[in-house]
Amino acid sequence: MALESRLELKLSQKLVLTPQLQQAIKLLQLPQLELSQTINNELIENPFLEDNIEEVPGNSEVQEEHMQDGIDHIDDTEIPVDNFSTMTIDDFFDERSSDGRDLGYFNPGVVEKPTFETFLSSETDLTDHLIWQLGLSQAEGKLKDIAEMVIGNLDENGYLHATDAELAELMEVDISLIKKAVSFVQTFDPPGVCARDIKECLLIQLRLLNLKDTLVEKIVQNNLHDLEKRKYRAIADRYSTPMEDVLIAVKVIEGLEPKPGRSFSNSRTSYAVTDVYVEKVDGEFRIVLNDDGLPKLRINSKYKEFLKDKKSYERSDKQFLIEKYRAAVWLLKSLDQRNKTIYKVTESILRTQEEFFERGVQYLKPLNLKDVATDINMHESNISRVTSNKYLSCNHGIFPFKFFFSGSVSGQKGDVSSASVKDLIKRIIEEEDSKNPLPDSRIVNILEGKNIKIARRTLAKYREEMKIPSHSKRKKLDF
Repeated sequence: MALESRLELKLSQKLVLTPQLQQAIKLLQLPQLELSQTINNELIENPFLEDNIEEVPGNSEVQEEHMQDGIDHIDDTEIPVDNFSTMTIDDFFDERSSDGRDLGYFNPGVVEKPTFETFLSSETDLTDHLIWQLGLSQAEGKLKDIAEMVIGNLDENGYLHATDAELAELMEVDISLIKKAVSFVQTFDPPGVCARDIKECLLIQLRLLNLKDTLVEKIVQNNLHDLEKRKYRAIADRYSTPMEDVLIAVKVIEGLEPKPGRSFSNSRTSYAVTDVYVEKVDGEFRIVLNDDGLPKLRINSKYKEFLKDKKSYERSDKQFLIEKYRAAVWLLKSLDQRNKTIYKVTESILRTQEEFFERGVQYLKPLNLKDVATDINMHESNISRVTSNKYLSCNHGIFPFKFFFSGSVSGQKGDVSSASVKDLIKRIIEEEDSKNPLPDSRIVNILEGKNIKIARRTLAKYREEMKIPSHSKRKKLDF
């Protein structure tokens, strides 16, 4: 087959995302805080945008008057250069000391105020806390260097995952020195730090509590698996000890800290910022978009007039000004479209889930993105963008938008939302007898009595999603 080159003309259609359309899509999925930051950045970069802040009438005139008064009294007569050439060092210091200022060689005569950063404090993390103890210890030389390296290899929970051989190879020292340094760091606060696993962590704490060679240590050393499954009777039989002693030992173990570094964690709690409020006023629900903290944008009238006056700028600046003006107008339109879309989606959710807003989570109905997209005549991808990382506040609490979209579980009176089923399972477990918790099969029977048909494996999946342990791990014994 011979190869040849030729020209062909084809007609095709394709969707091209313009920069303006990409910006509109980006704004649609931004949560409240990120939207505020984006708008503030646009305010800085685009001269046609301004924050619509109401000014106090007369302030600008008063300030202008004072400025003019100040200018009238300033003596702007230029000092002849000859005066500087004849000025001696003594004359310079005499002139500077005449107003009572400090004559330090490098003092500009103005006392600078401390910066805001001077008053900021940082929380001590686990590494800083351990290094501080190492500095106060009697360790010197090679042992101190190895201990510092060991501290640097601890994770945020205070565990050491590197082996002695790996650390010895890294420091190029004998493995006996590594073991000595690890044992030395294990004596530091918090108790249990520098352990390799949960068993060693608990044993270190028991040793510091002088509980070596006790029933508590034996259980931690040999029966953690039985302890996890609450097989207290098997533990009592193994050590031929009364059940009461086993329960006392279990109580001591429960008081130990499995994650020693947890108290030094610098992770901060992030709070949800409400994007939409749904309130009931005069018997009807009302949707209010949250615009607190968002700048009220408008086109700067002075720059707009400046753009109209062709004599005010060079031709080279014309294209720049036109682009900035169009970008400002498009941003305002995109923000308006974003608000309208969020309002429409909330309105559609409210129509479907009105019984939830009236009576609570147990009355939540099955809903998916396609249902809302069909209701407001919009693509599912836009619904997904609107509902991502956004929160709705109502009289039942603050919920992410995704909370209102859930699968369905079959019931005798129709499909039931999986979210409402999870809430029902949670309430059943909260009301159970802690000494005799309900197994999954029993919970399934209770749900069937409430006209909800669900398989045991589905119940187990829901329970794991809510981080609720099995009935054997929920059991509590008195002693």
